[in-house]
Amino acid sequence: MRYWGASSLMTTTFSTVEMMAVVAAREIRDREVVFAGTGLPILAAALAQQTHAPDCTIVFEAGGVAPKLRHLPMSVGDSRTLSGAAQAAGLFEIFTYVLQGGRVDVGFLGGAQVDRYGNLNTTALGPDYRRPATRLPGSGGAADIAALASRTVVIARHEKRRFPERVDYCTSPGWIRGGDSRARAGLPAGGPAAIVTTLGVIRYRDGSHEPYLASVHPGASIEKVRSETGFELDCDDAVETLPPSAVELEALRDSVDPERIFLR
Repeated sequence: MRYWGASSLMTTTFSTVEMMAVVAAREIRDREVVFAGTGLPILAAALAQQTHAPDCTIVFEAGGVAPKLRHLPMSVGDSRTLSGAAQAAGLFEIFTYVLQGGRVDVGFLGGAQVDRYGNLNTTALGPDYRRPATRLPGSGGAADIAALASRTVVIARHEKRRFPERVDYCTSPGWIRGGDSRARAGLPAGGPAAIVTTLGVIRYRDGSHEPYLASVHPGASIEKVRSETGFELDCDDAVETLPPSAVELEALRDSVDPERIFLR
């Protein structure tokens, strides 16, 4: 993507991955507890910690609690997730005392399918669960995060096949069927706050939990978003996503991922 600054003839070039990492990082507030997964969630959490949210607490599934990341971990089980950590716990402690204890403010999720109400499928593709077209790895801890975090942020490639009206299998609950269906299912808190995609950001209306396009990334278009979404999406309020600032890009490239482990 190439963005022309309003007050300069110079251009700032950034990749789609950088755009998504920056947008996802902005979803994190200072002093929040962040449940981060491998890939873009680690980039987002580390970037937030080095920019606008220095006192956010990052938690990793394998046991790292509150690290001060000096080198980007390649996965949630990487020993580098323990650098400067307050605690080297384990999976059991993370999912019981931290997540089930109601201590996670924002959890990052992804999936093969994301439907109208932010439900995720990472289990099976096709109408027949017992004989699926594709068998996927399953929940891992995603269902727990989706059910118990105060809010979730989904990161996904924006393709029509990934955004159906309804997922083939609901691995991790979003707003379920909209309205108060999540609360009626026994999940009074939480729910997806945003879906950060390769084309823009989808959010949900208060009360009805109907999806709408909040912003479209520079270089993309509303028409492209509509053509790559398998359900009706309200785009009337969409604005252009604020591009990455020079400070955000410098931190991302020079401090967070200088070896380009996840950046391209």
